[in-house]
Amino acid sequence: MRGRLMGIVNVTPDSFSDGGLFLDSARAIEHGRELAAEGAEVLDVGGESTRPGADPVGAEEEAARVVPVIEALRAREPATAVSIDTSKAAVARAAIAAGAGTVNDVTALSADADLAGLCAEAGTDVVLMHMQGSPRTMQEHPAYDDVVDDIRAFLEARIAFAVAEGVAEERIWIDPGIGFGKTVEHNLELLRRLGELRSLGRPILVGTSRKSFIGKLTGAPVESRLGGTVASSVLALANGADMVRVHDVGPLRDALRVADAILDPEVAARISDRV
Repeated sequence: MRGRLMGIVNVTPDSFSDGGLFLDSARAIEHGRELAAEGAEVLDVGGESTRPGADPVGAEEEAARVVPVIEALRAREPATAVSIDTSKAAVARAAIAAGAGTVNDVTALSADADLAGLCAEAGTDVVLMHMQGSPRTMQEHPAYDDVVDDIRAFLEARIAFAVAEGVAEERIWIDPGIGFGKTVEHNLELLRRLGELRSLGRPILVGTSRKSFIGKLTGAPVESRLGGTVASSVLALANGADMVRVHDVGPLRDALRVADAILDPEVAARISDRV
């Protein structure tokens, strides 16, 4: 079940969970380094909130937020990859120049006509995420015929688009977009049937960290959703995900070590030899 961990670095004033905490570049850099030390293999740096109802940010302001952070993280944590969480080609171009190796786009390369070509030219990895609607509208009555089948068809079409634009298929990741235009029931169904997306032949990224469906299930406020995040992330990896995107890397690292030791006697033996 071993999976990779992507740590979230929100350089924003209004993200749903930690908005404003890391808007200052120095604090964002420090936070990213802490996540790397805890075991994040990728740091996902974003300068525009995509929470429900979020207002858009101009490309110049978004780039000004993220570029100094990316440059510093690449210089100080060379063993840790950096991803740029953006839908804008201008921001992605600046981020790639600063050292980002992955473009994580919540619109699956549909918001900016220049982004796919840029990713193809730069040879970056690309994360194609499903979202119904836009951040401002996505939670207004989301509906599907079959949430897994519909999202699989969407992602299949976006993979084909990206490849037609020159993105190497082996560079593509897919993300079902937990919480992006989905009800609680939609999110749970996606997590249960995540393995069905494996038919697309691409690695899967899942982000459940601190999201509202956890709060609705547990009653916990956003700052107290670690337990639900750990449970949903571990089960996502068990059900077919290759990487999880989280705010709290250390607890997920420990949870995965324990889960792996339970599920794999060879892992348990290696751990026992070290203690």
